[in-house]
Amino acid sequence: MMKAKIVVMPKKAVLDPQGKTVKNALESMGFKGIKSVRVGKFIVVELAGSDQAALKKKIDKACHDLLSNPVIEEYRFEISH
Repeated sequence: MMKAKIVVMPKKAVLDPQGKTVKNALESMGFKGIKSVRVGKFIVVELAGSDQAALKKKIDKACHDLLSNPVIEEYRFEISH
């Protein structure tokens, strides 16, 4: 059994209203020195199979077609045991 760990984040050029809200909330709670906050998604997918090249291809397609919006988000992933 393999696992894909996927991180999806807004592109740097895209405004992140959720991140701004979290930053403001943290500051109002007394957390000092926060320059910025970006909010994204962390997804873990369990995979059957052991062909890492084939699994990477499938996960890349899933990320591009479903798990992210390529216009405003970027993603990265790793596959491990």
